[in-house]
Parts: sequence; structure tokens; C-alpha cells
Amino acid sequence: MQFDYSIPVIVAGAGAAGAVAALAARGAGADVLLIEQDAVPFGTTSMSQGLLCAAGTAAQKRLGIHDDGDILYADIMAKTQGKTDPVLARAIADGAGPTLDWLVEQHGLPYELDVRFKAAFGHSRLRVHGWPGRSGNDMLMYLHRRLEETRVDVIHQARLVEIAGDGAGGVAGIVIGRPDGSHEAIGCDSLILATGGFAGNRDMVRTHIPDAGDAHYHGHEGSDGLGIRLGAGLGAELADMGAYQGYGMLTDPQGVTLPPGFILEGGFLVNQHGDRFVDETDDISAVVHPVLAQPDGRAWIIFDQRIEQACAHIPESAQLRELNAARAADSVIDLALRIGADPARLAASLDDIHRATTAGRPDSQGRRWTDPVLEAPFRALRLRGAIYHTQGGLRTDGSGRVLAVSGLPLRNLFACGGAARSVSGPSCWGYLPAMGICAAVTLGRLAGAEAARLVIAKQPT
Repeated sequence: MQFDYSIPVIVAGAGAAGAVAALAARGAGADVLLIEQDAVPFGTTSMSQGLLCAAGTAAQKRLGIHDDGDILYADIMAKTQGKTDPVLARAIADGAGPTLDWLVEQHGLPYELDVRFKAAFGHSRLRVHGWPGRSGNDMLMYLHRRLEETRVDVIHQARLVEIAGDGAGGVAGIVIGRPDGSHEAIGCDSLILATGGFAGNRDMVRTHIPDAGDAHYHGHEGSDGLGIRLGAGLGAELADMGAYQGYGMLTDPQGVTLPPGFILEGGFLVNQHGDRFVDETDDISAVVHPVLAQPDGRAWIIFDQRIEQACAHIPESAQLRELNAARAADSVIDLALRIGADPARLAASLDDIHRATTAGRPDSQGRRWTDPVLEAPFRALRLRGAIYHTQGGLRTDGSGRVLAVSGLPLRNLFACGGAARSVSGPSCWGYLPAMGICAAVTLGRLAGAEAARLVIAKQPT
């Protein structure tokens, strides 16, 4: 293929993973071109809270919290029942803390430890990081400001349409498409795919994740699996394609993600009849299936004013308050009538929790209660289950280098973010809170550094 021009390192996709990969490659001394299909970077990152789990961070050490890569690695392997790649899990567990500190200290992202996000859902330590008023869109704004300051060239409205192989187990360049229908062929020495997952591609979801094939998708439409498909076309191996993050607390009809703090502070789920049906603290992702299995695929979360106030600092909570989304009542009977539930059954659900709390034993769903029991006035929000993002993709080694079906590396092709296989095992039950962005930026940094190393090693001394 004849190229219009060449750049040492190309990164496709300007979300969190791609932006971090570009910053890492640039910081290692390589010239970098970052391409983005949208006019303004948005994607999965911007639809998230921007939370990131990491172990051994400076923020943890300041608060006297003992955590390190070994502990996070053990949590990953336990959560996935040992069904994830131990090499990749080790790379992410060891690299997440240094990556977060690098983002804070070298690039000015205001991450701090979120002490209100309890050690739960598989985390054995307080290790979820964010910042007050946090959002994934804020994170992207910080990253793109740094891209500009470090003089990384970014081309928007440039969609990756083809990867050109070099005939020797590597990549020679890419072809991008522009909104006017024109195309450009760009050569490169290293290519990093950060093009997102495939949750927005219904056909791919039905093929690889049939149990969520008809689930509502809450994510960016650009997550169409393009990079995964192009990588597979070069002989790359796909792994854990059935893995994804589901979530059972997307408010209906508002479409706002209810923060997990509403559960961690003592909220609980009931179906339209007022019956409990799950231990809400067991799994942040796999709870999507019990919710989808309820009548009409809907549920209600029951909480009170204390919980609402405890979560008031989270932007999604403020958004729901502005929308006056919650239904409020001064008694259980009135609340049942407001949500269309059976008053006796809703009262029985609350009584079961009260008795379990008083006795210090698990309730009928196996949940152990340490939070104060709910008090009037009560609140309720209607919820639905949804698929948020996929966790399977191109198989990589611990540096983000893509591996072929043969097990050998594709010499200069890397992947990170949704395009790469993560560390959530083969389904939805292996997902740890805040692991999506953790894996994206950690593998992005590793891939960027290694891609730059390859380029610099080729340069004459």
C-alpha cells in the first residue's frame, strides 16, 4: 500500500485508553498521531463516573491504607474464580497504582481516594479513586488538555477503516475515512487500537453474549467492535468475548445510572410486587440478570433520606434530585401504593431486613446488614437492567501487545481499553467496580510505552 505520509506511533481512539496511550508514547519520546472518529471525544469514558481502582497509591498511603499489587491481583483472581489471564491480571494489578500516581503527579488529574466507596463487590481494600463532582467527561477533558500541552497531534472525525499488514507478522499502516467520503493512508511503526468494545453492535452481542443479546444497552453507539474485527482479520486471537459489565440500576425512564452507594449505604431492591429477589451486595455486574428476570424486567430500589444525603455528592444523584425522580412516602404502605406494589409484601420485605439486622444474621437473600435500618420518609426509584460495556476483545500480553491465534505476538500491534480483553473472566460475574477504566488506562500506559520503545529502538544511534 502507498501511504500519504507516515507517523511513528498511531493511536486509534481518543477515549481514556487511547489518550493515556498517546501521552505515554509521547512521554517516552515518540512522535504520536491520535485519531478519533467523533467530532468531540465522548465514548464509554464520558458516560462513566470516571472512577478508577488502583492499589498502593500515594492517596492510599496518606490515609494509612495497606494495599499493593499482590492484594489487588488476589482480588482479581478470586473475583474471576481464576478464569482470567494471570499474566494480564498481574500487569494490571501491579501497574494500576503507578499509573494513577503518574496521572496525578505528571498530568494533573485530581484523583483522590473515594473513602465513601466501601471495600465491596470483590474489593478487599478501599481502592476506588475519583474526585468530588467526578465524571468520566471531566477525566477526558483533563487528558485532552494534556495532549494539547504535550503536542500530540489529534485528528477528529477520522474513522479507522483498514489496517495494512506488513507481510511479516506486523502492521505497516492504516486507512482512515473522513466525513466527506475521502480516505487517507498513513504509515506507522507501531499501532495502538483503543477503538472501544462491541456492546453497541447488537449482532456481535447476540453472537458472543447471548444471555444479554436483547438487554438494553447503555453506552456509546461508537462501541461497534470495529477494532476487534480488524485485529481478528490480521490473525489476532480473541479472548473472553462473553465478558461484560452489566448493571441492574439504570433508572427508568430517566436513563441515569444510580450509583452503587445507594446499595452500599443500605438500599435494597424489590420487584413490582414488593418482593426481594437478590443479595444486592453480592455482585455489582451480575445483578443485571436477576433484575432482567423480574416482571417487565424492572425493579425498584428502596432507600431513605439518610442514604440520599450520603450519596448527594455524586453528580448522578444531583441529576436525579433535579429531575424529582424519586417517589417519596411517609410510610411503607403509602410507598407501596406509590410504586404499585402489594403493601403487605413490601412491608414483609422490610421486616425481613429489620429482623436480620437485629439478630445479626443474613436475611432471606443471604445479605448481611451493618447499616442502619431504613426510616421514614422512604424513597423509591424504578430501575432496569442494562449492558454497559464489553470486557472481551483482542488478546494481549502484559505490555498490551496483541497476540495471534498461534500465541505469537503481532510485532507492532497493541490494544487497550474496550478493544482489548480485560481481566473480568468469561462472563459478567467477574467484574470488579472501577476496573473498566483501571484496565483501560493501565494497559494504555503500558502499550504506549512499549510502542514508543519499539520505534526508538529502530532509530539510528
